[in-house]
Amino acid sequence: QVQLVESGGGLVQPGGSLRLSCVVSGIIFSNYPMGWYRQAPGQQRELVARIIGGDTAYADSVKGRFTISRDNPKNTVYLQMNSLKPEDTAVYYCNTYAVSRLDWGQGTQVTVSS
Repeated sequence: QVQLVESGGGLVQPGGSLRLSCVVSGIIFSNYPMGWYRQAPGQQRELVARIIGGDTAYADSVKGRFTISRDNPKNTVYLQMNSLKPEDTAVYYCNTYAVSRLDWGQGTQVTVSS
């Protein structure tokens, strides 16, 4: 059974940091490029970061602030988020990138507010 379980979100002040984790089960994790996506209220889900092997890329809005990484033996993909801004407030999801999407997990809420 394929499952994506995101965690690590929360309420943080502007300028703060969070580290999101996503544990993936039911697939050969190391074979898949992965991405982090986010969806703010009333907006479409958007890709914020992706990792293919050791190569990473970021949306312009998060470049220089967010870092995506993965630990294949742990079937986990991470998103380190620094210098958070109120506009980063959204539900964050992980999923595959550039291949068929898996069923979405529940996501993890990130709220940036003073």
